[in-house]
Amino acid sequence: MKTILILGAGLSASSMIRYLLQNADKYDWNLRIVDQDKSLVEKKINGHKRAVALDFNALVPNERRPEIGHADLVISMLPARFHLEVAKDCIELKTDLITPSYISPEMRALHNEALSKGIIIMNEIGVDPGIDHMSAMKIIDEIRDKGGEVTSFKSFCGGLIAPESDNNPWHYKFTWNPRNVVLAGQGGAASFIHNAEYKYIPYYRLFDRLDRIEIEDFGKFEGYPNRDSLSYRETYGLENIPTLYRGTLRRPNYCKGFHVFAELGMTDDSYKLYQSEKITPRAFLNAFLPYRKGISLEEKFKIFLREDRMYLYDQFEWLGIFEKDETFGIPNASPAQLLEKLLVRKMSLEDNDKDMLVMYHEFEYLFKGEKRKIVSSMINIGEDEVYTAMSNTVGLPVAICAKMILTGKIQEKGVTLPVNKLVYEPILEELKAFEITFEEHESIIED
Repeated sequence: MKTILILGAGLSASSMIRYLLQNADKYDWNLRIVDQDKSLVEKKINGHKRAVALDFNALVPNERRPEIGHADLVISMLPARFHLEVAKDCIELKTDLITPSYISPEMRALHNEALSKGIIIMNEIGVDPGIDHMSAMKIIDEIRDKGGEVTSFKSFCGGLIAPESDNNPWHYKFTWNPRNVVLAGQGGAASFIHNAEYKYIPYYRLFDRLDRIEIEDFGKFEGYPNRDSLSYRETYGLENIPTLYRGTLRRPNYCKGFHVFAELGMTDDSYKLYQSEKITPRAFLNAFLPYRKGISLEEKFKIFLREDRMYLYDQFEWLGIFEKDETFGIPNASPAQLLEKLLVRKMSLEDNDKDMLVMYHEFEYLFKGEKRKIVSSMINIGEDEVYTAMSNTVGLPVAICAKMILTGKIQEKGVTLPVNKLVYEPILEELKAFEITFEEHESIIED
């Protein structure tokens, strides 16, 4: 019998928990799951004899360490900032660990310690990061194996709303942590390399410099750059590649609208607004526009938009940003916190809504003197508002990786990523059973 300790049972953990429970009898697993909302865990395990809901505080070392010490594998679905301390406990207690989050420099520094204790700490095994790495490495390795040289790699991913549930002018609903969406791109300029030239896009221009792609049967998308593309040259073994760019996908006009919020200053999380609990949406907008006697707020906003962006006006009106009757009711709030509440009340998933996860890779490479291009795309539609596309694409790679570690199929040790063929090939193959598949098209680039 093997024991799996799961820290955190939020939305992205739903599909992972279901998969592990469906396979628990076959592989003789017991699941011990903790969340700050114990009733949430109880609902997800639904009385399954192989699982138990726990109510300790996973953020308190003295409470989580005994559970880690008795587990064969820990899966941390906690916010990324807590993974490091969990990893240190796992190293000391010689327990394998999986997290779907980006590897921090501090996590990388634990590599030798993890090796010395004979454990694996698998990171970036969700969707982005995760499936993006695995699907990219599959094509990169195939190009290398036949003697080709990758000269350009662009990759985009986005959690969006499925076409059948797309009923608002922003063409967006939250399928991920809303706060992360509101704060996206802050903390430094986006960096990438294009035709051997380093490029940087500061935050105030992030949502205004966009790439545009189209996917057959699903239409048009726009992508804004992720903060760090350059570090992935090492991840993919493409240190000398002339072009490497990673971005986030949205539907047209979302980014242009969000650029207005950033330009106004509404995405700022660095200070608090005076008497924020008393602020209405209308007063919130007015606080970031100049005083103009005799001009309505609507007219002031139109002046700010300018004629060339007037097509966005209906998006803001739909959000209720001109409403004056209801206050936000959040004391000591930053502009970003009020913006989050404004967006969440209109852009949350409704009953029977389905989300959509979109991934798009574009490779250019040289092969026997010929320039070639490969486009690889994946679109997954969620089952419902619980087993979403986001939950499936984050949780299923984690769960399959857990199975491979517990059954000895992954022998790698230390702090690592799923870029080894022995890891990514079986995971990508099994994901096909869940309709997480990539369409690939190759063409010759004419000079």
